[in-house]
Amino acid sequence: MDLELGGARVLVTGGASNIGRGIVHGFAAEGARVLICDIDAEQAAKTRAEALERGAAGAEVAVIDLTAGGAGAAAVEQIVAAWGGIDVLVNNAGLSLPGFVAQDADRDGWRRMVDLNLFGSIECTRAALDVMRPEGHGSIVFISSDAAFGEIRQGVYGATKAAVIAFARTVAREHGRDGIRSNVVCPGLVIPQGPDAIGTGSLWTRDDQSAVFDDRQIEAVRKNIPLRRLTTPEDIADAVVWVSSARRARQVTGQVFSVSGGYSMP
Repeated sequence: MDLELGGARVLVTGGASNIGRGIVHGFAAEGARVLICDIDAEQAAKTRAEALERGAAGAEVAVIDLTAGGAGAAAVEQIVAAWGGIDVLVNNAGLSLPGFVAQDADRDGWRRMVDLNLFGSIECTRAALDVMRPEGHGSIVFISSDAAFGEIRQGVYGATKAAVIAFARTVAREHGRDGIRSNVVCPGLVIPQGPDAIGTGSLWTRDDQSAVFDDRQIEAVRKNIPLRRLTTPEDIADAVVWVSSARRARQVTGQVFSVSGGYSMP
């Protein structure tokens, strides 16, 4: 199926590692032009090279911290400067700091998750809308999480991701008249596919991996998935790339897709 994304101008935030890297690979295989926005310059450069190897018509890196004011606008300005506009924005950048509600008193950590997961997505979206609206088309995809529906040790993170869903649906309602579609993909648990998939700053590189998910927790999740398998970055990429296609998903907006093997069914 031709998704007609060849040459499309795509901005992927948090595009250097794990899920974001998989999304970049997915668009690259369609011949799109991809701007990889990430704070990890070294890992982003590796993912850029991989994108070009996989068929991207162009690939660039924007080393930007999206928790800083004006950062979202700067990312959009960079893709416009490179290729004259933006066709697809994927708000993927995110941070999870797991903790039980009764034990998690890290207000600075809460603020960091809100700043990146929610405010970063809002700012990138507003900047992209300024470019997409005059052109009369565009696709915005928000990467939320199954944690948005309630998940142990993911209270604050899940709250930020639930807010992302509400924001995405409002964008869909307000800007459908401008030819802009807005959708949400909620990944299940996605384990990095080897050391090449993550940078040194990732939570997954910590010596104490149980701070994220230990083997027992991973197996417990897997047993509760109807399809009995974990989600991969490629699974997420396939959903994101399809819903970004103005040709094949032209009538799809305001929707929430859980790509989790059935773990959640929103």
